[in-house]
Amino acid sequence: MTQNSQRIHFIAIGGSIMHSLAMCLNKAGHKVSGSDDHFYEPSKSKLKELGLLPENEGWDASRIDSSLDLVILGMHAKANNPELLKAQELGIKVLSFPEYIYEASKNKQRIVIAGSHGKTSMTAIVMHVLKDIGRDFDYMVGAQIKGFDEQVKLSDAPIIIIEGDEYLTSALDPRPKFLHYDHHIASVSGIAWDHFNVFPTLDDYVNQFELLADSSSKASTLIYCEEDNLASMIIAEKERPDVTNIPYKAHEHVVRDGITYLRLPDGEIKVEIFGYHNMQNLSGAQAILKRIGVTDDQFYKAIVTFKGAGKRMEILGKNNNTTIYTDFAHAPSKLLATTSAIKNQFPNRYLVACLELHTFSSLNKDFIEQYQNTFNNSDEAIIYINPEAAKQKGLEALTEADLRTAFNRKDIILFNDTAELNDHLMQHSWANKNLILMSSGSFGGLNLEALKQHIL
Repeated sequence: MTQNSQRIHFIAIGGSIMHSLAMCLNKAGHKVSGSDDHFYEPSKSKLKELGLLPENEGWDASRIDSSLDLVILGMHAKANNPELLKAQELGIKVLSFPEYIYEASKNKQRIVIAGSHGKTSMTAIVMHVLKDIGRDFDYMVGAQIKGFDEQVKLSDAPIIIIEGDEYLTSALDPRPKFLHYDHHIASVSGIAWDHFNVFPTLDDYVNQFELLADSSSKASTLIYCEEDNLASMIIAEKERPDVTNIPYKAHEHVVRDGITYLRLPDGEIKVEIFGYHNMQNLSGAQAILKRIGVTDDQFYKAIVTFKGAGKRMEILGKNNNTTIYTDFAHAPSKLLATTSAIKNQFPNRYLVACLELHTFSSLNKDFIEQYQNTFNNSDEAIIYINPEAAKQKGLEALTEADLRTAFNRKDIILFNDTAELNDHLMQHSWANKNLILMSSGSFGGLNLEALKQHIL
């Protein structure tokens, strides 16, 4: 990076993007410090390796003094955070991480990839192809991508690929993160109501994407999935002067013997990713790449080696009879897309699908009905809820009867104890069966490696 070295403190440094950005700036020569009230892996070990892990968890105003040039505020920190209050008292510049990313990329072409689902996979495809053809680029992505050491890169590259999140920016800024980037190209993969705690109605949620589209400056481009009704309504049905709209739909493909092939004008090519939603993601990424000069030949040469983003139908292990997947799926649209993809890829295999309800939305009785019929593609439907998760969020615990009504499925099995869930999965006979474990949490610390070894 070309800017002078600064002293930068991260409030809530343990977050996925926050710790990656901290490491990026540390490696660029800045003096970085940070704090958080709890640390999880892998960020804890990564920060410790670079000497960025604070000695103690928790907030301490004494960490903040006038020698700091900048404080970067994470979404996890509250408005009354003592370190934030001290920084404000001293007049130290405070930026959220989206604001910092924009400041660091003002002179770059900024590509923002948004949507309720698919944005991580689309971002990963774009990154994979650009790396394959040798293009220099920066990036910010919300998951670990194969072939990339970290989730954030900032350099002198002329272009940056940004996964655009619709969630709130920080305790000081209730706007969606993706509104900060002032995109040249933005994509919307699809819109399905999520984040019930901050967007209490569907209209509230959809409006965030309309704000993104409306923020498009002249000569910018909006790319959207024409198979998604809400994305089409927001982008295609509203005229924005001097903004180019580019629709896409699922790439033509065929599934044979558990393998997906893309249909091209001159034949077929085998790809590692599968599922209708991934065929949409693939086309969306291709549309973005075309807009920045990547040819179809370059795209198809690169896509055959793309294996997916971390925890997006990621293979934990497999043998000739069984494949175990992990997936970040927790919202209704993601659950439906993931289970549909695996069942369609392996129609003759019994599918055991295990979902952890972990987020505020998914644990809320007023939102849970949004999951109706989303679990229908699995042969066995299991739900795990950590009793502490609902309690910590101040929510009434969901019962098995609540879930069976909400999902419209009478045979749902509910577990509230990790050991009991583990025993249930261990007792299965796994011949000609697949298992998908879907969560943004950890199933209460379920030992996935031991489970994999037993099953396979």
